[in-house]
Amino acid sequence: MLKVNAGNAAGLIWNALNENGTMTVKGLKKVTKVKTEKELYLALGWLLREDKIVTGEAEKEITVTLK
Repeated sequence: MLKVNAGNAAGLIWNALNENGTMTVKGLKKVTKVKTEKELYLALGWLLREDKIVTGEAEKEITVTLK
């Protein structure tokens, strides 16, 4: 079940980044309404593994951008 939730969250994150550009992890959680941080970070890992996103850091916040 966690794999399915992570996959769904990955789709929500990709769509949010496609619409909004670079976002922070906090912003992604708010926009996508992913229920738990665990699901959010699993989804980010999924997208990183598929080489779909780039992460960075700005003012001690993790930022995420589509490739």
